[in-house]
Amino acid sequence: MKKILILVIVFYILVLFQISFLVHFNIFDGSFLGWSPNLILIAVILLNIFENPQKNSGYFTAFIGGFFLDIFSGHFLGINFIGFWISILLAISFSIKFILRKYVRTSVFSRI
Repeated sequence: MKKILILVIVFYILVLFQISFLVHFNIFDGSFLGWSPNLILIAVILLNIFENPQKNSGYFTAFIGGFFLDIFSGHFLGINFIGFWISILLAISFSIKFILRKYVRTSVFSRI
């Protein structure tokens, strides 16, 4: 329960930082789509890669991060429904977990 509460607070702070501060540092600002770093996407990917593939807290982090991105971001290219970022981050999380479970071997010493 403590881990979940800490993850929710950290993701909340990351989303607020991304939405309020990192918007001013767009790369390719003059183009149609200004790109700013997506901290939630990076955090979800890193948490799923470095977590044990048998544990499921990566799915929870993907759901919470996607929920906060859906709530705090405006519509993107006409897409303004709840669940867009949730589905993208959950798909990324499922893909990472599948690849790690199926194709990546861990050494015997790390299991001990």
